[in-house]
Amino acid sequence: MKQGFPIARSGEVIGLLGGSFDPAHSGHVHISREALKRFGLTRLWWLVSPGNPIKKQGPAPLAQRMARAQAMIQNPRVTVTDMETYLGTRYTAETLAALQMRYPGVRFVWLMGADNLAQFHHWQNWRQIMMAVPIGVLARPGDRISARMSPAARLFSAARIAGHASVLLGRADAPAWCFVNVPMVAQSSSAIRAAGGWQA
Repeated sequence: MKQGFPIARSGEVIGLLGGSFDPAHSGHVHISREALKRFGLTRLWWLVSPGNPIKKQGPAPLAQRMARAQAMIQNPRVTVTDMETYLGTRYTAETLAALQMRYPGVRFVWLMGADNLAQFHHWQNWRQIMMAVPIGVLARPGDRISARMSPAARLFSAARIAGHASVLLGRADAPAWCFVNVPMVAQSSSAIRAAGGWQA
């Protein structure tokens, strides 16, 4: 199933990579592959959001972004879904709460780049997110120091799992987070849009 609500079985560990995917690119594919390998995940879902509440300008139409995402990721362990449209949620904390109610017995891990950890304390109900699910952080170029020194990283320092033990994250109880350094693909959606490689 490529959209709506994917099927998940109790006991699975599913990574969640959320975003506007405007557009999806090889960097998303790369961090998905690394997350599956590093964090002990069974599968991974790309949550293509209807829109990003913190961005003033809206993204390309959802159907267009979904089609591009499905074309980019050719991995049977990764599912592209627009479930937030059906859940009616706009913020990560709301989405996680709704998913945990809909999929009892499934263990979810929220995935983010180090750049997101650096400004995570600006997210709505970010502490609630930390307490809800383990969080896997993948380093991106230039964001490692600021992420490790961020308010979220400092406040939850005792909940950090060492990078060499990252495979334990999927079975850890929240709060738990792990920061891993991975060879990164220096590509971004904003750069693609700026270069005119993505037409909304």
